[in-house]
Amino acid sequence: MEERLQKIIARAGVASRRASEELILAGRVRVNGRVVTELGLKADRQKDRIEVDGKRLVSEVPVYLALHKPRNVVSTLRDPEGRPTVADYVKGTGARLYPVGRLDFATSGILLMTNDGDFANALLHPRGGVPKTYVLKVQGVMSDDDLTPWREGIRLEDGVTLPAEARVLRHEGDKTWLEVTLREGRNQQIRRMGEASGWPVMRLARTTFAGVTSEGLRPGEWRALTVDELLHIREAFGVPKRIRGAMMGASSGPVDHRRAAGTVRSSAKASPRPAPESAGPSARNRAPAPSRARTRTDVEGPGAPGPGPAQPRARSRANIAPANAPGPSPAQPRARSRANIAPANAPGPGPAQPRARSRANIAPANAPGPARSARNARSETTPRAAETRGPRARGPGRR
Repeated sequence: MEERLQKIIARAGVASRRASEELILAGRVRVNGRVVTELGLKADRQKDRIEVDGKRLVSEVPVYLALHKPRNVVSTLRDPEGRPTVADYVKGTGARLYPVGRLDFATSGILLMTNDGDFANALLHPRGGVPKTYVLKVQGVMSDDDLTPWREGIRLEDGVTLPAEARVLRHEGDKTWLEVTLREGRNQQIRRMGEASGWPVMRLARTTFAGVTSEGLRPGEWRALTVDELLHIREAFGVPKRIRGAMMGASSGPVDHRRAAGTVRSSAKASPRPAPESAGPSARNRAPAPSRARTRTDVEGPGAPGPGPAQPRARSRANIAPANAPGPSPAQPRARSRANIAPANAPGPGPAQPRARSRANIAPANAPGPARSARNARSETTPRAAETRGPRARGPGRR
């Protein structure tokens, strides 16, 4: 779809529409390689190659924000007097945003900000009749009858106002709180209506704009509009034309919110780990787990009776008998444990069982020789080297 060139440049976030016209007149814009210096030229941003200062334009992601404007902040992008502006509060979005309408310097409340020009123009056009709700405090005690001129229209310097919705909220001494909903946007309209009707406005805040409220936002905070809010606005006013691709779910605190969050993260990284008392018992301070089959913690002390026969295929060395204990029973078949080694002064064990591979039945040097093995006997007179070697010295404290 073809659009005016300055509108395309403004929508890309390069500059405002008026500043984009100045860029075109200065010869800094090219369309398909040709320099354009006249206003009114139309182009298609999807088909044409548009460049500003040699850089091709890329359309920005549409952004729709709700800002709770504080008091004593101007609703412009820059201020020649150096006062704080609403642009200072939305720098973290990464997009060039401008306000949808304005709020007075001393007025706080909801203010929409966007980079979609069509969205802003549709909500600001007089025929749109966008509802804007204000809460205000006036000097004096007002009754419901005193609000009749507000509901019928008050004559101002620039004409009679449209009928407004007004009601009394409460009284505080000699002051009254009101809620007023307008469907037009004149300069300082609420304050001028109060002065014209004899009820000067002392404080003013806007709570709702086009169905979007400031609820949950502190002064200086902003958030992205939700899908439901954008759908409601489109059903009522026809914009935005596209919701898909818009920035969703973003929010921010006051102006120094990001800096404060960075400070908190830095301090969290530098903070020491919690003490074991607060974090619960650590793995090193917990009770030891029960011993398994391979532990050596059950070594018997001196004078203890000898253990029973080793279990089949037992690999534990925990049941080593002391030096003065009686000898163990013969090893069971296929027992591989070394736990039943007999002491030096104990009587010799019985004959070895078939297929026994254990060294537990080694006889001492002064004991009678064992019976010939069923499989490994080499001769009747010549014993094996293992049968002539004495047992290793193993004390009760050796691990």
